[in-house]
Amino acid sequence: MTARTAVCDFIDAEKAGPDNPGGYSVARPCRVLGLNRSTYYAWLASRPAAVAREAAEDALVGEIREIHAGSRGAHGAPRVHAALKRRGHTINRKKAERIMRERDIRGITRRRRRHLTVQDSKAAPAPDLVGRDFTAKEPGTKLVGDITYLATVEGWWYLATVIDLARREVIGYAMADHHRAELVTDALRMAAGRGSLQAGCIMHSDRGSEYTTRPSP
Repeated sequence: MTARTAVCDFIDAEKAGPDNPGGYSVARPCRVLGLNRSTYYAWLASRPAAVAREAAEDALVGEIREIHAGSRGAHGAPRVHAALKRRGHTINRKKAERIMRERDIRGITRRRRRHLTVQDSKAAPAPDLVGRDFTAKEPGTKLVGDITYLATVEGWWYLATVIDLARREVIGYAMADHHRAELVTDALRMAAGRGSLQAGCIMHSDRGSEYTTRPSP
């Protein structure tokens, strides 16, 4: 709402009329507020068109919410705009963006996955002792490990985990601002320190360099 519209709204609400017999004449608030009466009357004449535009936009907002909900909240302005055009609307994309921004209708931003582990071509290949069987009958016999990343106010932090396949629980973990081999070994040390690993326990991971290199001394 512009300042002029706000002033005109105020004058319209305070002016004398059937619903407000104790109100002011239009001339007096216009004089006090420094607004030409012609400006007020021009605004008043445009009100029906403005009301019609507001009603049309409210209807459009309803369709935008319907399209957005139909995508389970995934669609942003570009896809919502495309859907509106398929429905026959001549709305431009900037208007769709404005309406969605003002009503806080947002799509889901899918971040591209960052690949952390890179296979070390120089490392000797280790046999796959799991054989794609990610089940275990007894705790402490078969483990799997992986690294993921977390966005924080301090930048990217990395989390290495060790999961016991029998219990489906994390039994070891480590966090750091890097994903070198030390991150993996710290998580393994925690898992081993809990004293629940059995002789011949298998640790399975991908062939990323973090799992195939030696940690620095």
